[in-house]
Amino acid sequence: MSHTTSTTLPEVPYATPQLSSRREHLIRASAHLWRVQDASGRVLGHLRLASDPLGVRYRAERLHLPTATFRLVGDFWRADDAVAALRNG
Repeated sequence: MSHTTSTTLPEVPYATPQLSSRREHLIRASAHLWRVQDASGRVLGHLRLASDPLGVRYRAERLHLPTATFRLVGDFWRADDAVAALRNG
């Protein structure tokens, strides 16, 4: 008789993505989520890592306060593109 124990590993946080623009910076909100802030500290939205069969995608999201849910702005291959969508959207 064998006994199998299933355990889940703790969620491992990814390193903060490096942005080429100095206009925004990222503040970690969870293991795979960062707040995108401009130079004045205003929150533009959120950057989330999303897995894809071809690699890691960067998801630009905005928090919708009335429903307390995130609204998808878009999925991107580069963190800079996701942040640009939040900046310009």
